[in-house]
Amino acid sequence: MPTAPLSDLLAPPPSLPGGASLFLDFDGTLVDIAERPDEVVIPRGLPDLLLTMSARLHGRLALVSGRSIAQIDNLFGRAMHALAISGSHGCEFRWQDQLVHPVRPVAELEHAARKLDDFAFGHPGTLVEIKTYGVALHYRGDPACAPYAQQLAEHLAIESGLVVENGKMVVELRFGGCDKGTALRNMMACAPMIGGKPFYLGDDLTDESAFAAVNALDGISVLVGPARVTNACFNLPGPAAVLAWMARPVS
Repeated sequence: MPTAPLSDLLAPPPSLPGGASLFLDFDGTLVDIAERPDEVVIPRGLPDLLLTMSARLHGRLALVSGRSIAQIDNLFGRAMHALAISGSHGCEFRWQDQLVHPVRPVAELEHAARKLDDFAFGHPGTLVEIKTYGVALHYRGDPACAPYAQQLAEHLAIESGLVVENGKMVVELRFGGCDKGTALRNMMACAPMIGGKPFYLGDDLTDESAFAAVNALDGISVLVGPARVTNACFNLPGPAAVLAWMARPVS
């Protein structure tokens, strides 16, 4: 569980050493969160910056997202296939253009999606997002319905065996047995990541497992965004600060 208040964090994080392995969340870390997931704006120059950073780190850069790999591809295009990526909260990986993913619990996800669609129909400010390994209910447009969305998700988790994942103004039902911490540990066990000092940057509650994992590996954990209780040890105020930090020379 998160333990450290933001007032205890060191800001900003140190510069990347040449031997770092850099792991980056997407929404809220590299891009500002949008009202709808499909409305995020990719900052000008971000794809080139990611590819440049990956080259500087000799391939030791990966995206770690709650979005599916297919969703990330739709936003970035084919150019990002050169990067390592873990999608769907650690359920799927693409490494050196090879996609690895488990079998999806299709019937359970479809059942959860139908129930969440019914809920969204009665709450116009909410939005259902279908993912490869999960289904999410966004309530940014109707924050007052948060407790009801949470209650429904927990009920559906009991029915289906899916796992509840809470985020910023969103609750998700997803395939279990994995999280972002699992993703980080799996990738750190493989070349070229193995042996590098891990850095992880993320903004959401879903990133806490990765913060804990990177701390256990004596790495650098960075919370992006405003104050809250967290496992992270460093802080950057938002995506613009992350991009500026990444643009600094590797030490």
